[in-house]
Amino acid sequence: ENTVHELQKVGNQVCLITPDQFSTFPCPSYPDIRLALMPARKLSRLVDAIAPDAIHIATEGPLGHAARAYCLRNKFGFSSSFHTQFPEYLRMRLPVPVDWSYRYLQHFHSVAGCTFVPTASQKERMLARGFENIVIWGRGVDTEIFRPGADLYRDIPEPVFLTAGRVAVEKNLRAFLDLELPGSKVVVGDGPDLHRLKQQYPHVLFTGYKFGRDLADHIASADVFVFPSTTDTFGIVLLEAMACGVPVAAFPVTGPVDVVEQGRTGILDQDLQRAALLALELDP
Repeated sequence: ENTVHELQKVGNQVCLITPDQFSTFPCPSYPDIRLALMPARKLSRLVDAIAPDAIHIATEGPLGHAARAYCLRNKFGFSSSFHTQFPEYLRMRLPVPVDWSYRYLQHFHSVAGCTFVPTASQKERMLARGFENIVIWGRGVDTEIFRPGADLYRDIPEPVFLTAGRVAVEKNLRAFLDLELPGSKVVVGDGPDLHRLKQQYPHVLFTGYKFGRDLADHIASADVFVFPSTTDTFGIVLLEAMACGVPVAAFPVTGPVDVVEQGRTGILDQDLQRAALLALELDP
């Protein structure tokens, strides 16, 4: 939505083709995500009606494959994005070697005019795996929404260590939930693992989904934002936390190493507990 808004502000017309325009089926192991069912014919009709000057393929799902086939069939150049480490996510759920998945994705993106990634370290990882034409497309957040000042957690023990995002295995949430920290832990978000984790960690506050200013207020009310994921290509929540004046504690991996200023806006350490405690000492 933000990308569309910014493109329109500089005079572009933007049309989105998304799963809600098609019959869908639930993504295996993640039913909240809906995938387009056999979208090729309808997608072709939609694109023909739009008659675009440019096509961007945002994900490698069924719609992405249908759009790729359309572009190749019509000799229409396109750009693509790689913003989710699907090989690592898939390996956490099924015994599929990561190298196999990356070879397939390299084939998918090889015919794109360029493939956008969010960070320099992700670009280096992709080039090392044989991807070509990799271009960095950075990220940003709305600082009118994400800003300091909220105080929603007055009624729970301080300090407050908070994380936000999808409650799913690939987010490595147990690395945060198992830490021995003072005060309280808060998890903002929803996903397939929410019910199980709420049962297993009854002393953790799980808030469910939050959006917009409500999400920003929850993040701004924390003392430290803990980011336990090791498989994100960026982690937009890192920028959201820092915009709210909340220091970040994370592992030194792709995403955090690109945006966290060590010792000033956060602490990166292979020991996440040490990172969280040292981040608590930083000046927000």
